[in-house]
Amino acid sequence: MLSFDPEKIALPEGHYINGQHRRGEGEGFAVKRPSDGLLAGELADADAAQVDEAVAIADRAVRESGWASAPPRQRGAVLRRWADLIANDLPLAQLEALGSTRPIHDVVNHEIPFTAEAIRFYAECADKYSGDLLPTRHASLGMLIPEPYGVIAAITPWNFPLSMASWKCGPALAAGNAVVLKPSELTPYSSVRLAELAVQAGLPAGVLNIVQGSGAVTGSALVAHPLVRKISFTGSTQTGARIMSEAAWHGMKPVTLELGGKSPQLVFDDAGDVQEIALRILRGFTANGGQACVAGTRLIVQRGIASALIERLTALCQGFTPGVTWNENSRYAPMIDGRQAAKVEQIVTEARRLGGEILVGGQRFADTGEGCFWQPTLIANVSPDSPAVQEEIFGPVLTVQLFDEEEEGLALAGHATYGLCAGVHTKNLDRAMRAMRGIAAGTVWINRYGRSGDFIIPTGGFQGSGIGKDLGRQAFEACQRYKSVLIDF
Repeated sequence: MLSFDPEKIALPEGHYINGQHRRGEGEGFAVKRPSDGLLAGELADADAAQVDEAVAIADRAVRESGWASAPPRQRGAVLRRWADLIANDLPLAQLEALGSTRPIHDVVNHEIPFTAEAIRFYAECADKYSGDLLPTRHASLGMLIPEPYGVIAAITPWNFPLSMASWKCGPALAAGNAVVLKPSELTPYSSVRLAELAVQAGLPAGVLNIVQGSGAVTGSALVAHPLVRKISFTGSTQTGARIMSEAAWHGMKPVTLELGGKSPQLVFDDAGDVQEIALRILRGFTANGGQACVAGTRLIVQRGIASALIERLTALCQGFTPGVTWNENSRYAPMIDGRQAAKVEQIVTEARRLGGEILVGGQRFADTGEGCFWQPTLIANVSPDSPAVQEEIFGPVLTVQLFDEEEEGLALAGHATYGLCAGVHTKNLDRAMRAMRGIAAGTVWINRYGRSGDFIIPTGGFQGSGIGKDLGRQAFEACQRYKSVLIDF
């Protein structure tokens, strides 16, 4: 039985600094459960002084513990033990389900294994990627030597708290850095348990610290801290821009930014089985209640297949049932809070006002109490400049646009702001390759939509969707700075 009583779950208290739980010293804030809107607990921001303490402890711990200078295989062994603890820790899964939008079934079967495997992947990176010998004149030796930065600030979003933490902490720790992690103030609890397990696995206390609080207070203090040498952030494009600006003003720190998206699903009339395509598109915009930066929320479909595909999608959208995340039978995620649901409602209402046709959905599910569950929604007859097409909604809303010729479809697939992901559905290899080349996106999926468990494939966007890469070898290498050495002999 995976179902549990949320009232019986012990919540971690406050921050986690130097291997100990600490109360916040700033303004207090309430943490609510997304499923029912009820109070889960109360925390307090880590103010500038407490952030300073956490960073100073991380800086000292990474040097004095020997973590930065430890043999890479030794660091990898600690991370592998950490991954094993993650994979078998039911309290971690319950905290994630209680405090986030992820149903317990999905947490146990997807989030937890994904998080553990991400840590294992970077454990193996620790001694697999190193520097280089460079060709120079005969009497010289050129070398490129990687070194850890020291303290890396990681700021993660609320939509996938555990897996996003693994993306940040795995490569940073494997490369020999310390991490100060600020989870979203909406989903604070599971990250603390994650850090507790890291210390149990043998990570020196203080090498991974968790600070709670708002972006305006805790996040800004972390970004601006002089001992933070690099920043890795996943979240909105607007917040990413502010972080990039603040980083430039406080020490010219490198940043990795995985930001928003408004990703197209481009379907040609030779794509194949309509049922299979409809299920693929459905998962692409309803997973986690549409609250994913990679959500494929713009259906751009060739006219020859459009009618059959839209009919099938409309029917599939009516098969969802809301349920609290601590019930093992629940499969559909709530909105993170009422504010997010209101944003979805505002954009759907505006799309309707501008002539958009609601084919299915278009409102919240009834009888869900204070929880906010939004019905999967299809909107047809939308113009390219409609907010529903242009803005990242972060809800289960799919706009539908039709095209006749390939060039027209490719033009509709482009976006002035975002370039995170794209899906291309066609059985014609030449057409698929032309579309891949023609769409400005950091990731293009062909005849699928969504990431696989292949952690070697990096992710990251173009344009307003970000800078740098998470996952893959690239994320590990981005957690190191490279020193050029030239020796004459």
